[in-house]
Amino acid sequence: MGTQEEFSEYFAARAHALRATAYLLCGDWHRAEDITQVAMTKLYLAWPRLRDSGMDAYARKVVVRTFLAENRRLWRRREHLTQSLPEPPVADGDPDQRMLLEAALATVPPRQRAVLVLRYWNDLSVEDTAEALDCSAGTVKSQAARGIATLRKRLGPHFDVLSKGGR
Repeated sequence: MGTQEEFSEYFAARAHALRATAYLLCGDWHRAEDITQVAMTKLYLAWPRLRDSGMDAYARKVVVRTFLAENRRLWRRREHLTQSLPEPPVADGDPDQRMLLEAALATVPPRQRAVLVLRYWNDLSVEDTAEALDCSAGTVKSQAARGIATLRKRLGPHFDVLSKGGR
């Protein structure tokens, strides 16, 4: 099988999960699509040098780094007003709780949000999260603690209900 066919199969199998990760990082489906497209382009360019063993971890790392790089751009930090709310994703569980959690997650600083999404949504270990973010395990732990504290503060009494009810 050729390189393009292998990449096409990988893209078809993993694009949805990577897009979901990007959405949790940025909170906007259109921007998540853009982040995923940029990440997949970078992945395609590196495809001939990659091995199958760590492909998913590498792809997540590219998505997270693309998200963090875009947040460094000042024009992205401005709020964009629209007439209608974005379409919420289809999800398991209580949609109201999910929307509440996503809104609170959007208030967490980008680096802490990246740690929370990788650790608790993608269920990565501290070490895998550190590798994805190119930082130490201690940094992951401190960023996770700060991110959870921010979520706890934003969610108030809803935090305990959400933390017992899964993602």
